[in-house]
Amino acid sequence: MTLDSCKTSFIEFMLEARALKFGDFTLKSGRKSPFFMNAGAYVTGRQLKELAGYYAQAIHDHFGLDFDVLFGPAYKGIPLAVATAMEIYERYGKEVRYCANRKEIKDHGDTGILLGSPLRDGDRVVMIEDVATSGKSMAETVPIVRAQGDVTIVGLIVQMDRNEKGLHSSHSALREISELYGFPTAAIVSMKEVVAYMEEEHLLSPEIRERLQAYYQEYGAIED
Repeated sequence: MTLDSCKTSFIEFMLEARALKFGDFTLKSGRKSPFFMNAGAYVTGRQLKELAGYYAQAIHDHFGLDFDVLFGPAYKGIPLAVATAMEIYERYGKEVRYCANRKEIKDHGDTGILLGSPLRDGDRVVMIEDVATSGKSMAETVPIVRAQGDVTIVGLIVQMDRNEKGLHSSHSALREISELYGFPTAAIVSMKEVVAYMEEEHLLSPEIRERLQAYYQEYGAIED
């Protein structure tokens, strides 16, 4: 598999930050996974700015800039939305608002379930997440966004497609999300691309390779 320089650069950045870990992890979906993608590993100003740059480019390339709001689901999506909105302005001169949801509705001061910009009728919204595993988080988030008014969800961008099946079909979670909710989805890189890079660079141990193969035999997405 031949990767372009942007994908290779992002994989190297992700591994350097240890945002991708190998071990034993229980995911939100309940699956037992030999790897875990953690956006919380990006903790410095440099890392967040660089990560936002990859997101900004991916949004530009996949969805364009004809949108008004960048929505980040709580909690990891919040810093992603803030940093990427800033980077989109710096790179492209495009002013977009950021919005996020709260896990609990606030009943004093700045009340409601949202923080950042309110969503208004006519808004075009891009959703930003760290990773899509089974699609469960979108089942919680999409209804919140659509309940705010007559908005259009332009698309969902994640940093890595895990290439595993969603909750309701044998297709990938990203494809399932797209089909269920009617908007396109995209990722900066896929786990297949990460594994191909790590194989080429001799970074995968025989144990991890075997565990990945077993995991994808059970949960791997079937693509047409």
